Amino acid sequence: MGPGDLSEALAPLAARTDPRILVGHESFDDAGIFRLTPELALVQTVDFFAPIVDDPYDFGQVAAANALSDVYAMGGEPLTALCIAAFPTGRLPLSVLSDILRGGQDKVHEAGASVVGGHTITDEELKFGLSVTGRVHPDRVLSNANARPGDVLVLTKPLGTGVIATAVKDGRARPGDEAAMLASMKRLNRAAAEGARAVGASCATDVTGFGLLGHASHIARASGVTLRVVSAAVPRLPGVDEALGQGVRTGGAERNDQYLAPMVAWNDTSALLHALLVDPQTSGGLLVAVPSAAVGEYLARVEGAVVIGDVQPRGDHLLVLGG
Repeated sequence: MGPGDLSEALAPLAARTDPRILVGHESFDDAGIFRLTPELALVQTVDFFAPIVDDPYDFGQVAAANALSDVYAMGGEPLTALCIAAFPTGRLPLSVLSDILRGGQDKVHEAGASVVGGHTITDEELKFGLSVTGRVHPDRVLSNANARPGDVLVLTKPLGTGVIATAVKDGRARPGDEAAMLASMKRLNRAAAEGARAVGASCATDVTGFGLLGHASHIARASGVTLRVVSAAVPRLPGVDEALGQGVRTGGAERNDQYLAPMVAWNDTSALLHALLVDPQTSGGLLVAVPSAAVGEYLARVEGAVVIGDVQPRGDHLLVLGG
């Protein structure tokens, strides 16, 4: 499902006017926020998908990191997780499911949270993920709706997981490229979220299935601003340029591109960078709108973080690409 499909699916749903709901589905944020007290709110999210890597333990870790990222993207701290699994019983040994669950649990524990249960069904296609509950102070929520003109856009992980994963399946990726992709996908966004809170940022999203520009468009729309992205500054995983040059593409990228067409001023962006910017990501980094005075401190706190653009007053397009 692309971002346009999601917009259409959510449009008929009425927003509930409960003052305790601080963040709902209207702003396309990464998780819901429900206030319990003036100083405590729950962060709730769910995410699952089919394997993007072959090794069951690695898949469990990647899927868990991806789900936990939604809590981090809201500025939250993960507390508990419920496992969600669809498993082709009879076609795969149960040891595969055990390895997936072990990988997921290890990543949840790394986040300082606990697995407290879950649900498994029999299905033709293997799928795994988590429903995660976290906590956040109501006044320290990171939301798509809080970007302000003058903020600087920082991306905390390189792009290219969709392209490299496809190249791996096609036998066109180098072993080192696959290893770099796995390391990136398994890395938690914990430091990125903690750094954002520490420097006073109030807007972030994680970059996943809608691609960098799809998620950036959610920020631009919810905040009433235009985001300028310097395409040449966007960090890329090793092997991405080579894979794109060989024509490696994903179906999700095409859907994302179609949805974004009226929103983006592409200017002189190259065809390869165009493809990368709409490439669906799995367990990508955070895109954070950092107050300009705090950019240096944020970059020092978050290893691998890169400035890729800035926030401007709303113009003719939600997104403007620069050289």
